[in-house]
Amino acid sequence: MVKDTIGQFRLMGFIEGGSLLVLLFIAMPLKYAAGIPEAVRIVGSLHGFFFILYLFVIAFVTIKIKWSFIWVVSSIAVAFIPFGNFILDRYLVKSSYTRQ
Repeated sequence: MVKDTIGQFRLMGFIEGGSLLVLLFIAMPLKYAAGIPEAVRIVGSLHGFFFILYLFVIAFVTIKIKWSFIWVVSSIAVAFIPFGNFILDRYLVKSSYTRQ
């Protein structure tokens, strides 16, 4: 999966998307239901770090393979939607970028 540029993007998308899910579905309930605000502080910081890395990987992929504007906008937009990165990955696998 990580052998090419798109593979690196896909891996970073899984990491960033997974950290968003952990933040929303584990850390936030721990904060509000169990009264453990440290969970959001720790997971939120990690998610923020992964999000910044994700943006750098998008920039790298855009420069390296001359990604179209729609892929760039889509990859940024899905980062704000739970399960969005996983849906984008399915479209990316079906696209011609993964068959190079």
